[in-house]
Formats: sequence, structure tokens, C-alpha cells
Amino acid sequence: MTNYAPQAPTHKTKRAKIYWWLERPDREAAGPKRLEQALILLITLNVTAVVLETVDTIYAQWHSVFSIFEAISLCVFILEYLLRLWVAPEAEGAPSRWQWFRSPLAIIDLMAILPALLYLFVPIDLRMLRTFRMLRLLKLTRYSPALGMLMAVFEEEAGAFFAGLFILMLMLIFASSGAWLAEREAQPDAFGSIPQAMWWAVATLTTVGYGDVTPITVAGKVFGAVITVIGIGMAALPAGIIASGLNEQIHRRRASLERQFRNALNDGRICEKEATDIEAIRKQLGISRRTAENIRDTVYAETFAKMEETCPHCGEPWVQTRAD
Repeated sequence: MTNYAPQAPTHKTKRAKIYWWLERPDREAAGPKRLEQALILLITLNVTAVVLETVDTIYAQWHSVFSIFEAISLCVFILEYLLRLWVAPEAEGAPSRWQWFRSPLAIIDLMAILPALLYLFVPIDLRMLRTFRMLRLLKLTRYSPALGMLMAVFEEEAGAFFAGLFILMLMLIFASSGAWLAEREAQPDAFGSIPQAMWWAVATLTTVGYGDVTPITVAGKVFGAVITVIGIGMAALPAGIIASGLNEQIHRRRASLERQFRNALNDGRICEKEATDIEAIRKQLGISRRTAENIRDTVYAETFAKMEETCPHCGEPWVQTRAD
């Protein structure tokens, strides 16, 4: 199949043209795709630089290079953020800039530049600043279908996550209070207060169980056993929410690709441009080639089976007749 490379359309305004470059509405357009690859490379190099800067010998020798690279990267990320904010109304549905500013991807972009900007006004430890620069890794969410899917799950299941977090906080207070009542006299150093007992409660509820603090009284051991069993369910709660959300996202994306195949087969065949567009959508949705082929084969079989059951002229079902 010949690759179809869409060319830059004629834009009415400069803002529309910049939006086309940044957001890639044509998906496989050559220019925006190279820009995306350059930004991905810059993010990867930034994360690599942060990791290498923690090695004192490397940082001492290449300190000036790291500083120049950070300055260049910060300028690029600030320019990217401001341009995305400017072109936000060009998106489908014409959202306001305030709506874009509150979106998850915009917040991630802001987090990528905020620590460095903060240092200009509030002097903080540079080593701490390097650690916060690791947040730039989250910018890859914009370009990775898998990370995008995970972000969509967190966004859609926010209510369930907050409910689980609220239950976990209640259990944490309950567990630490019970441990304090049972162990405060036997182990005043570890369970002398409810805040002190919270470390044991966190380690037990999350089923980590470091073992540095453990109950020694009979009542404490019985209570600890109950909390440990409850902790198994608490640890599985967020995992279940994520698994359910990811499964729902996968079904939605497969259904979306299936609709693309059905729309393309309205005239009985898929032309070269339609096939290229569907392939671009497949990559954007993060669906494997084998899964896409299975969806295509299923849609082909259903479409042509339906065509064989109806009259090609009037579209009505065939009527079975027999000779008397």
C-alpha cells in the first residue's frame, strides 16, 4: 500500500497554522510529526540529564553544559506552553483558554516548567529542583497512547479514586487508633501516640509490612491480624478501579476503530486514503496491528454477509420462493 502523506492545508490565520503544527489534526502530516519527534527527544534528553546530574563526578565536570541545556530546554517548553495556550480556541468545539488551562495535559505542561520558574523567584536547593524536573517525563503522556489511556482512566474514575482514598484514610485512622490503644504501654517509643502508630498502620494496610514496628501484646497481634486481612482488600481496590477503567478504555478504542472501518465500507470498499487514515487512527489509539486486522476481518465478513442477504437494487431482503 502506498503511503499517503497529507500536506499542510491553507490556513486562514497564523493561529490556525500553529495549531496544525502543534496538535497534528492530520495525524500523519510530515511537518507536525517531525516536531512531535523532536519534542519527545528533548523530553527524553531532559530526563537523562536529570539522572546524570545526580552523579557528583559527572555534574562537577559538565556543570556548565547541563546549565546551558536546561536553559535552552526551559525556553522551548515555555514557548510550547504559551503557543498551546494561544491556539487552544482552534480545537474542536472551540474551548476557551481557561478550559484548556484546567485540562490534565495543560497542567502537566505547567508542572514541567514551574519548578524552574520557581527558582527564579524563590531560591531552593538545586538538587531538589533537579528532582522536580523529572516531572517533564509526564509530558510524554501527550504522545503515548498507553499513557494517554491511563490518564483518561484517572480522569474518568476520579470519583472512585477519591472514594477509595477516603475509605483508606478512615481505615488508617482506625488502625492507628486501635494499635495505640493496644500497644501504647508495651511499646511507648513506637506506639506512644496515634501519629506514631500511623507508620505501622500505613505499612500494614498497604500489605508492605516492613517489620520494623510490630505489635507484641496479644490484643495488638489480634488487632494487627485483622487489619492485615482488611489491608489486602484495600490494596486491591485501586488496582481493580484501574483494571476496570483500562478495560473500558480498550473496548471504547476498539469500537471507535470498528466504526472507522464500517464508515469506510459504506461504498463496499476501502480506498487508499481511507486505509491510510484508518492506519493513522490505529496508531493514535494504540491498538496493535493484529487486533486491527481482526476487527477489519470481522467488519468485512459482517458487511458482505449483509450485502448478500439484500437486493443490490432496492436494499430489501431476498424473498424465498418455491415452485409448486
